[in-house]
Amino acid sequence: MIRLFHVSDIHFGGEDSAALAWFTDVVRKEQPDAVAVTGDLTMRARRREFAAATQWLGALGCPVTVEVGNHDLPYFNPFARAFRPYARYDRLERMIEQPLALDGIHIVPLRTTARFQWRLNWSKGAVNQGELAQTLARIEGAPIGATVLVVCHHPLIETGTSGTAHTRGGAAALAALAQAGAQAVLTGHVHDPFDIAHWEGDREVRLIGAGTLSERVRDSPPSFNELHIDAGRIETFVRAMA
Repeated sequence: MIRLFHVSDIHFGGEDSAALAWFTDVVRKEQPDAVAVTGDLTMRARRREFAAATQWLGALGCPVTVEVGNHDLPYFNPFARAFRPYARYDRLERMIEQPLALDGIHIVPLRTTARFQWRLNWSKGAVNQGELAQTLARIEGAPIGATVLVVCHHPLIETGTSGTAHTRGGAAALAALAQAGAQAVLTGHVHDPFDIAHWEGDREVRLIGAGTLSERVRDSPPSFNELHIDAGRIETFVRAMA
């Protein structure tokens, strides 16, 4: 059995120090096989925020994969957002959007952030065809029989939380991922956990969202997800800070 910790929306610059300390302590004591972070490491994509995130992730002592969130794109620098939106991730290069292979598990990234959108709220999700094609190719390259998990920041469809994603192209992307063989899509963004069995035709795909370890809580306390994955069976447990 593989134990995966799924955490999201840490928001260094607006982090909850007690929640981070709690999560770090749980990781060190329980030694999960890996940690998946589904975006928003930072609050405003400042260098000091990325430096703090890099130090924290490096101290966890286990394999980590990190997806990009909308808060991780430059906020105050339009030039950097347009032409070098992920430059400040350089020190995290070995973790950012990296496929992660565990025993019988294949974790693949899907970017849902956008530098620009033809709508006022750029915090919402968007899937472009190039990013989706790359993710589908990685799923195709997964070992036969592997449990495939896709990690992205925004929920691809709405899941009933108070926070919304309104991900453009999300429904079509979800259908394509399900048909390609993805068993679950792990996301963040809405700051509340969920676990939904969703059907695309004759294929079931789990939609699993993590809460937040920041001060920006919504309907639930700081939390993360613990996933148990065994022979294609996925169990999700929400671990909330008391």
